[in-house]
Amino acid sequence: MKRMLIIAMALAVAPLASAELYKYVDKNGKTVYTDQPPVDADAKRISAPPAAAAPAKSYVERDKETEKGREKSRDQAKKAAETDKAEQAKKQRCEQARGNLQIYTDGGRIMKTNDKGERDYMSDEEIAAERAKTQKLVDEACGK
Repeated sequence: MKRMLIIAMALAVAPLASAELYKYVDKNGKTVYTDQPPVDADAKRISAPPAAAAPAKSYVERDKETEKGREKSRDQAKKAAETDKAEQAKKQRCEQARGNLQIYTDGGRIMKTNDKGERDYMSDEEIAAERAKTQKLVDEACGK
């Protein structure tokens, strides 16, 4: 019983120590396992059992990892699409604001509709005010 206990302890400690093991029989006829060779006995060197390799992942675990990767890719694609859509909307606002500014910059007579639904010509002061207001919109929309 003691031999089995010694052997079990030696085998349990061996992978942790990852050192060389020696096996010999002492004066009383008992088999002894040790990490240092004895001086007075003929010891046989034995190799330590290999460390347990990491268990391979099961198909379910690999499938979950694959699905996580796919979900991450979908999220990235969705964010990229949203960013692209926002950039397109910003570009469209910028172009529209520049078009409006061009109307006020070109000069000439510009008409507007009054409260009664009649068309009136804008005065030079009104045009200048609208040009300044539209320039601010262009600066905001186009990021200048």
